[in-house]
Formats: sequence, C-alpha cells, structure tokens
Amino acid sequence: MSNEATAARASAGSAPAARDSTATIASYIDHTLLKPEASEAEILKVCAEAAEYGFKSVCVNPIWVKTVKTALKGSGVLTCSVVGFPLGATPTDVKEFEARGAVLDGAEEIDMVISIAAARASDKGALVDDIAAVAEVVHEGGAILKVIIETALLDDAQKVLACEAAVEAGADFVKTSTGFNGGGATAADVALMRRTVGPDLGVKASGGVRSLADAQAMIAAGATRIGASSGIAIVKGEQGSSAY
Repeated sequence: MSNEATAARASAGSAPAARDSTATIASYIDHTLLKPEASEAEILKVCAEAAEYGFKSVCVNPIWVKTVKTALKGSGVLTCSVVGFPLGATPTDVKEFEARGAVLDGAEEIDMVISIAAARASDKGALVDDIAAVAEVVHEGGAILKVIIETALLDDAQKVLACEAAVEAGADFVKTSTGFNGGGATAADVALMRRTVGPDLGVKASGGVRSLADAQAMIAAGATRIGASSGIAIVKGEQGSSAY
C-alpha cells in the first residue's frame, strides 16, 4: 500500500477542527453523481465543480472512473467509485472483480454495498466474508474502502451488526446509505455508527444531506465524510434539491 493510502486510512476517522467553516465543510464532501443516465458532459461538470470548491472526492459509477481520474489530475480531489451498487445483491467474487477494475482505472476510494439480506438475517459471518474480500482487493491497490450498510432497511441491532462486521473485515469507513433505497442519513444513525466503530474508523453520511445545517448536524453526530450531490448548495449555505 502506498504511503499516501496508508496516511489516508490512518486519518479516516479524523475530522478537521474548524467545523463551522464552509471551506472546511467542502473538505468533507464526496461530490456525487450516480444517476445511471448521467452523461459525460455532466460528469465533467461535477469534476470542475469539485476542483473549484475543493471537495474531497468525486463519486461516480465505475464506467466514469477513467474520465474522472483524468479530469481531476492535479486538482487534489480524489476519484471515488461504487461497487455492488445500489442493491448489494451481487456475489462477493463479482464485487471483488468490480472493485479491482475500478482501482486499476484510477479509483482511490471505493464505496461498496453490503449484502443487505445477510444483515437483516443477522449473519455476521457472511457480512465479514463479503466485506473482507473486497477490502483485500481495494487495499492491495492502495485505495480505501467505505462500506454502505443501507440504514433505511435495517433496525438498530442490524446496523450495529453491520458496522461491527465492517470493523472486523478491515474497512476504512462505514456509510449510511446509497440514496437509492429510501430514507437517507440521520444524525441518530450517524451517532449510532460512530459509537459502534469507535473513533478511528471513518463514518460517511449520505442521502438527503442538502444544506449546511444538515452537514453540520451530521458532523456533530460523528460523520467524517458527507456524500452529497448538493455540495455547492451546502458550501454556499443554500438549500439543495437533489434526493441524494
């Protein structure tokens, strides 16, 4: 693993101190465009916005990783992609293959969806196996792994189980939601996830974070990353309209 990736993993759970600054808020944001119909022009626009505002990453579907990596070159903004998205209902070896391809294409961060059926069945072993296999591929490529537990589909005990599995499997972050399966981030869920994973793992709040107040509430609850397609509205103190 590269020194840069090692440093990124070590600081995954750490948050900048100046939490009220909109410039600091920008550094939390994964500027996101995961709509299946997104065009190349729309992807490039998101990249330009991320570079302008200093967002942490641009998060896109795997087919756009090479485009984003090229567009962001020299900007300091990371390239992020998704695996098993948005349902998580793909075999582990397929998730491994997808993750390896995205990392080879230039993704520095991978957001994978867990097996939600396994979480609802309280099958921790299956969750650990699924996450660990992807974590190994991602880390071999010098990238970091965020694990989407899809909080809207789980009760609190299942959320805790999924977070514990992510820790045991060697993930770098846990993440609330895809934004595609109903619900979204809540401060209560973020706080629960933070209590479960402890201070060192990252916690990403995504889904329905549309304003500066929303983002600040998530950070106060323990989030160290925000996934949003309303990033510009957030840093401007405006109200975004996107569902994600």
